[in-house]
Amino acid sequence: MPNEETILAALRTVKDPELNVNIVDLGLIYTVQVRPAEPAPEVDVEMTLTSPACPAGPQIIRDAVMALEKLDDVSKANVKLVMSPPWSQDRMTDAARDELGIF
Repeated sequence: MPNEETILAALRTVKDPELNVNIVDLGLIYTVQVRPAEPAPEVDVEMTLTSPACPAGPQIIRDAVMALEKLDDVSKANVKLVMSPPWSQDRMTDAARDELGIF
């Protein structure tokens, strides 16, 4: 079964196309759960966007699903978009802040 570290590593390959920073470091990932299923576990992710009107939202969600379903031991990825709590810059990692020049 994949662990949270493996799942987050896969999600780090997904970038917000407008900011060119990965969705994990941006703080867009809220929860990650792995559920036993046949033939392989399923991954449930709750995530948000930097703005409810983000035009790249569908692409980001699609890319997240594809990144997770590429993992050998994941049969299906369920990515749910949530807007509560709203995203803020406080959720970003220091690395993301550095990339965007936010101090």
